[in-house]
Amino acid sequence: MTARQYILVPVDAGTVAVGAREVKNRFVSELGKRGLGADVHVLETGSFGPSNAGVVVAVQPDGVVYGNLGVDDVAVIVEEHMVKGRVCGRYLLPREYPPAMSAVMADRQTPSRVGRIVLDNCGLIDPASLEEYIARDGFLALGQAVTDMTPADVLAEVSASGLRGRGGAGFPTGRKWGLTAQVDSDEKYVICNADEGEPGTFKDRLIMEGDPFKVIEGMAICGYAIGATRGFIYIRGEYALSIERMERAILTARENGLLGTGLLGSDFDFDLEVRIGAGAYVCGEETALIESMEGKRGIPRLKPPYPAQCGFRGKPTNVNNVETLANIPAIIRNGGEWFKKIGTPGTPGTKVYSILGHINRPGLIEVSAGVTLREIITEYGGGMSSGSFKMAQLGGTAGDILGESMLDVPMDFDSMQANGHVLGSGAILIMNDQVGVCDFLDACMRFFKHESCGNCNPCRNGVTILTDITGRLKNGTGYPGDIELMEELVMDLKTAAFCPLGQSPASPVMSAIRYFRPELEAGIDKSANRPRTKHIRLDLVDLAV
Repeated sequence: MTARQYILVPVDAGTVAVGAREVKNRFVSELGKRGLGADVHVLETGSFGPSNAGVVVAVQPDGVVYGNLGVDDVAVIVEEHMVKGRVCGRYLLPREYPPAMSAVMADRQTPSRVGRIVLDNCGLIDPASLEEYIARDGFLALGQAVTDMTPADVLAEVSASGLRGRGGAGFPTGRKWGLTAQVDSDEKYVICNADEGEPGTFKDRLIMEGDPFKVIEGMAICGYAIGATRGFIYIRGEYALSIERMERAILTARENGLLGTGLLGSDFDFDLEVRIGAGAYVCGEETALIESMEGKRGIPRLKPPYPAQCGFRGKPTNVNNVETLANIPAIIRNGGEWFKKIGTPGTPGTKVYSILGHINRPGLIEVSAGVTLREIITEYGGGMSSGSFKMAQLGGTAGDILGESMLDVPMDFDSMQANGHVLGSGAILIMNDQVGVCDFLDACMRFFKHESCGNCNPCRNGVTILTDITGRLKNGTGYPGDIELMEELVMDLKTAAFCPLGQSPASPVMSAIRYFRPELEAGIDKSANRPRTKHIRLDLVDLAV
């Protein structure tokens, strides 16, 4: 039965912590007391975007959003809005929240340059409802692919879109699929990398929690294109709600003939299952992830061979990030040329970011590729919450630290590369002028030391020494030559470390030196004497400085 109103309550790990489920249950209770349970339905949905607005609810189709709610506020909203038909002004989410909230607020217009592709359903549908997903063109792309297109047609459309991997590396998705498609094998696999271990990155979690069927549909289309019949979603163990919603969505899809044998009446078979990770940062690297899935210790493999030729269980395997796969249904429905009109020529489409730090509106946003860091801070983040802008780190701890001169550079793969940087996985940590570069860099190095798997000597010893150096700089007891030694160490790591984890310290270290060298030099005690001055190369067994 159709209701006259729907109250959508975004439920994710963050909102649960501040009482979202209690507020939801109180709405159900208050509506029941007034005999409105049949007229007004209360549904859990995905994140609306902001992470500092407490418990938020949207009343649809009214397009009204209330924020910072507690259980004691519910009775007032039900009485005023649902019974008397009056918007309850004192609980309205402030107008400064657009454009991130534009999808759920009827009177807010999204800037024309921004198109929601990945997050278009988040906050608007019940993520557990297959019917609601289908009502918004869900599984239309899969049906189109398996009935009207050949696998080569699908592959050609994805290639034509110019979609690049949204996990950080930016490798062309169509080319990656093509590498697996061209391998002849009796079995192939699709893996969705939902490990998301970078500090400050939570976009993939909210995509899975807000629109799980879209991830399933993207994976099934990938399976059809490359000739795979099995898929796995590798989710880090801490993501309990993501695991719950993905498993429920997989079961629902299977019960309705959208997974399993003969999808949508075709001769294409494809099924999925969730695999749960143990929280190792290194398992974000695709071969370490595959090792973990096979029940082994999660450490990277030597490449080549690459997973496209020899991956899970020794079979050709395609590994894509959650956000990458969530773009696929829209590309197949609308065509690759449509997708290329959004964003920039080198980075078509949109980019989902988790923005946090010293800004007024931290949370989740989706913007056209190519918007600048300044636009993200001012228009989407609501400006600095305190102090003035000093630096931002892109892509989590493994990302570059950017200074003020990068504020107006378009944020796309090519523009970042032209300026000696990488775009990263999708986290933007914005810091004000009260943050010390030495302190922040030391926190980054301690993270790498903690997460190193210890498999190779360069990483195992190199990050330990880097932590010693940044600790000295932080305390103002650095040795003369420490900065030069850091440069030498990270460049050795970049060439000698076995996997991206060991190679990653070069990004924050070199970019911090590039933009903030005087501040790092201020951490050096010029009167100090280095106990030992010889630097032995990282590829030797014993390393000392």
